[in-house]
Amino acid sequence: MAGIPIAFAAETDPVPSNIDHFWIAIGIGGDEPIRIALSTHSRQNAAAGFDPRVRVGVVRSTWRELPATGLLACRGFDYREVEAAEMVSYIMYERSELETPLAEKAGRAIFIEAWGESYVRNHRGIHQVHSRRASCSVLQDYTGRDGAIRFYFADARAELFLFKYNGQP
Repeated sequence: MAGIPIAFAAETDPVPSNIDHFWIAIGIGGDEPIRIALSTHSRQNAAAGFDPRVRVGVVRSTWRELPATGLLACRGFDYREVEAAEMVSYIMYERSELETPLAEKAGRAIFIEAWGESYVRNHRGIHQVHSRRASCSVLQDYTGRDGAIRFYFADARAELFLFKYNGQP
């Protein structure tokens, strides 16, 4: 999915332990924006007694041409391919700490590209925008189905954000 950022917000809830997403709405043409749901905390790891923080790796690059706008099928996305081509260092973030750079990047981006799984609720969106490898609390190991988000900036720079949970390789 790729398009122009429209809005962004951290999830809110009267119960702080329920907050685990940061949302970015992008326009891809048509009537309705698409929501990107980024996980900022693992409630499953927390419930199982593991570290709920999210590790984030950032790959910086430059661009000359923006990708096509729209919701497109993808052959797959695999962190192992990115990590084989680039040196990626992951930093552990508490939920509230991660919301700050996501808001800064979403607010500055002129275009956003994201990989994940589509869903429809009371809106259309994509989720699973993170590594899909087995973690401490999720035993399913999906390869080649990772999700990520890339922010494109007006100065021809881009930043690809990779998200991992505790226990993921």
